[in-house]
Amino acid sequence: MAVEMLSYIERKSPIHALTGATKLLCFVIWSFAAMLTYDTRILLFLLVFSIVVFKLSKVKMKEVSFVLLFILIFLLINNIAIYLFSPQQGVAIYGTKHVLLGSGHFALTAEQLFYLVNITLKYFVVIPIALLFIVTTNPSEFASSLNRLGISYRVAFAVSLALRYIPDIQREYFTISLSQQARGIDMSKNEKLFKRMKNMGSIITPLIFSSLERIEVVSNVMELRGFGKNKKRTWYHARPFKKNDIAAISLLVLIFVISLVVTFIDGSRFYNPFE
Repeated sequence: MAVEMLSYIERKSPIHALTGATKLLCFVIWSFAAMLTYDTRILLFLLVFSIVVFKLSKVKMKEVSFVLLFILIFLLINNIAIYLFSPQQGVAIYGTKHVLLGSGHFALTAEQLFYLVNITLKYFVVIPIALLFIVTTNPSEFASSLNRLGISYRVAFAVSLALRYIPDIQREYFTISLSQQARGIDMSKNEKLFKRMKNMGSIITPLIFSSLERIEVVSNVMELRGFGKNKKRTWYHARPFKKNDIAAISLLVLIFVISLVVTFIDGSRFYNPFE
């Protein structure tokens, strides 16, 4: 069985000890801090902090390596698209122009390169925390935490089912893949890329039907048990807020406030080293 992606990884770490609601609030605060600033100094600090938090979680890099690789490819495509559609965006933002390579409209400038570096830093700041939020949060415990924050338990339960479904659909995919390969359908690197993509259709179709069947079974079970009849419900995995939860939220709020102050102290979201 291959390593499941984006599924809950149980560990004994300070990050796992936090409640799901705490991790959600911290992730939202962290995302706002990263999105609102283009100050390279703040982004570098947030990057170092996110790496430290990732280390504290005891999640191994190889357990999320495939997702990281996919995101890095998307990031590369994104940066290329930014340069192709707006090659002088950095010049417009920083107000100067230092040509490094080429000439004309598509000349590569230091300002554009610095702007793309900041965009890349934003991704690197948010990605580790986003992955930790997913892989360190038990779906059932997260649903109970959302409900305690005032979110309807129907919505919370739907979120829990979605998180649970990620590893389920992966297991189903690998099972169908092995079955099709046993029937002689080659999906290894020995086949050409186009042929392998065509053979993928023999997995996707049964995967869709099995998913629809799973959805129908779950919905029937929930209906038979009277789900949604009452306004409130109890949770088996409910956990109260503790001191470490308050400390984590307070720390993230402090970092958010400091990042805003440093970012807007000169009246601009952009740190300009070209002045």
